[in-house]
Amino acid sequence: MECLSPVAIEEFTRLRRDIHRHPELAFDEHRTSALVAEKLASWGYAVTTGLGGTGVVGQLRRGSSARAIGLRADMDALPITEDSGADWSSCHHGVMHACGHDGHTAMLLAAAQHLAQHGTFDGTLNLIFQPAEEGGGGALKMMEDGLFDRFPCDAIFAMHNMPGMAQGELVFRSGPTMASSDHATVTLHGVGGHGAMPHKATDVVVAAASLVMALQTIVSRNVDPLQPAVVTVGAIHAGQANNVIPATARLEISVRALDPQVRQDMERRIKALIALQAESFGVRADIAWRPGYAVLVNDATQTARALAVAQRHFPASQINPSGPMLTGSEDFAFMLERVPGSYLLIGNGAGEQMGACMVHNPGYDFNDHNIPTGAAYWIALVQDLLSPTH
Repeated sequence: MECLSPVAIEEFTRLRRDIHRHPELAFDEHRTSALVAEKLASWGYAVTTGLGGTGVVGQLRRGSSARAIGLRADMDALPITEDSGADWSSCHHGVMHACGHDGHTAMLLAAAQHLAQHGTFDGTLNLIFQPAEEGGGGALKMMEDGLFDRFPCDAIFAMHNMPGMAQGELVFRSGPTMASSDHATVTLHGVGGHGAMPHKATDVVVAAASLVMALQTIVSRNVDPLQPAVVTVGAIHAGQANNVIPATARLEISVRALDPQVRQDMERRIKALIALQAESFGVRADIAWRPGYAVLVNDATQTARALAVAQRHFPASQINPSGPMLTGSEDFAFMLERVPGSYLLIGNGAGEQMGACMVHNPGYDFNDHNIPTGAAYWIALVQDLLSPTH
């Protein structure tokens, strides 16, 4: 297995910490995008900028094969105030790399440099640096700008760090792997009134309370017990005073599923239940349903190929061939709907290990020990899948 040199490890650790120090929110990754583009160009990649706003693609061709693969890393940060205590903590108050996208970018750049300088492969390598994974749908934006029309790929791959798993563990899963994520805003309209005379009002608070409880029956009674699904009412807004029955109430609902059909069935059932609950309390319900990210489904063939690469180059103790489903969401799912591929995890640390703090937490930091591990895997994947002897 080809590994990064100690000098390269130090270089890309510094680069990762520099990106961490200067986090940028979705579609505002101008500094990070410019840094990525400059590095890729200096190593001989053909660089295209501006896809999806701030996305970057670096392309490297070797040999004469028509084969092409894509590797994707996300670049955006989160609106969280950092409390990691790291010397390289964010210098932008209220913004931090709390999901490790700085590390994903550094791992892929480290692999990019090595492949440009030492790589042996036959085909086309497309490195995709994506903006706005954190709810912005940057993958869709890049695709709308012609990502796969301009840079065709036979297969695509992505890697995400995962606290709670041993540092450097490579985790694979075929089939549905991460959940869809949809959002509904429900506004109940009733008749307001005095708290002392509820019979002269139509109480939306009581209707909202009943609706919250009724929604809990969807997963327990309408979804196959063997199918993971989540319905969460994350916010209820109604009224301001204890003696006033408000005329409106608003609920914010998160809906997640790991099967496309379950996702459709839950939307239908939730809308029907809301309408019936509202009618039973004599109130009117307006539903604003906003589809979010799709179910992330790893292609069986490409996942098997990705796993085989790990098994050829890493010890068995470092590989989990059948990782868990996750109820988090990822817009790489949209890319996988267009091109077959696989999304794998790399452990960021477990228990008392460095890096065990969960993502989206003010105390989180990417584990820099993963830079050589992640880069080595990317190098092996490219050289195995685009091997001149295949």
